[in-house]
Amino acid sequence: MSRPVAVIGAGPYGLSTAAHLRARGLPVRVFGDPMESWRAHMPEGMILKSVPAASNIDAPRRGHTLGDFCAATGIERLVTDEDLIPAEVFTAYGDWFGRTLVPGVERVRVVSVEQRARTGFELRLDSGERFTARAVVVATGLSGLAHVPRELGPVGSVNPVEPVNPVGSVGSVEPVGAVEPVGSLGPISHSAHHHDLSRFAGKELLVVGAGQSALETAALAAEAGADVRVVARGRGRVRFGAPPWEQPRFRPWTPFGRAWSLYALTYYPHHYRRLPPPVRHFLTRRVLGPLGAWWLRERFEGKVAVRDVAAVEGATVAGGAPVLTVRTHDGRREDLFADHVIAATGYRVDLAALPFLGDGLRARIAVSRGSPRLGAGYVSSVPGLYFTGLLSGSSYGPLMRFVCGTAFASPRLTRHLAAAHG
Repeated sequence: MSRPVAVIGAGPYGLSTAAHLRARGLPVRVFGDPMESWRAHMPEGMILKSVPAASNIDAPRRGHTLGDFCAATGIERLVTDEDLIPAEVFTAYGDWFGRTLVPGVERVRVVSVEQRARTGFELRLDSGERFTARAVVVATGLSGLAHVPRELGPVGSVNPVEPVNPVGSVGSVEPVGAVEPVGSLGPISHSAHHHDLSRFAGKELLVVGAGQSALETAALAAEAGADVRVVARGRGRVRFGAPPWEQPRFRPWTPFGRAWSLYALTYYPHHYRRLPPPVRHFLTRRVLGPLGAWWLRERFEGKVAVRDVAAVEGATVAGGAPVLTVRTHDGRREDLFADHVIAATGYRVDLAALPFLGDGLRARIAVSRGSPRLGAGYVSSVPGLYFTGLLSGSSYGPLMRFVCGTAFASPRLTRHLAAAHG
């Protein structure tokens, strides 16, 4: 067999890329547990913020949209912007997409990737196998990138959010089945650590954050019987988007709402990488920032208390329980007490969090603030090494945080790779 292309990650971006590569006739090996992070590390009962039109995994041929999956499996079709997508339905869709277009995904972990002169890349698997790939596509999503702010970290008890399985697509933080009781979690954890929020029933819970992850985690925990308060930094930070029927009619439609800025970022992301680095990083942080989904408002308001603060200044532990020190808007310091704190504080791209990239290889990858600097076709400064999905966001924009970004990324990456290494 000729040297294959190695795709590391079997979430939406990994599966989409692999499907396009195979359609080109390239030999491909895909590593990861398909949709495992969606299945094990998203909160039970979660609903996607994305509308159905923004939730299709791009395929090289027709017949593999979310709507096609619904039709094939007898699920009520999800079509309009008012249709809500349960996470378990999307997970099943990803599994179906993988079985149909990317059979033979290898459920093993990539331990290391090293560049080899003339031959491409040498990969070592946890099975002990070593093999050479002509090119490598890194599509590991959020795995290992969970971000806990420094003011919450010094207590020494924040649960580590490490990529136990760094080939997963979203925030792999613990082995499947290793759900721990509340008492063994430690006082502070990241939202990526939680699938079953019923563990907090009867407990006092603080959720730090103001985005969809924080607000939905808080609502689900409250529905499971927890006494929940959201701690949001900045006056009036907890906000919800307008429902589809209230969107402005005379602005262009995008999967994320009606706005000219969203239109440009959705349909012209190839221009994004030509912006000055400070502008790109600013837009990556701010565009499509913290905002709850329109349908979450009625499940949240009146059920979850919100504490607006000027800043979270630190965390300590007293008697095994966390104490959050905040600064109020009038400049006072105040301590907030709870049984547990969940930091729903997002993710931060940092190649140092991808341990399978060998030190020698990582040193040759051009980066900007921890993110790989990518050229046309999603290739890095190391020929043959590609990054897609969230890892490509600082080069191609906020669209890469969403499933619908596969429609832009996968065909372009595939064309570049096929031309250079086919």
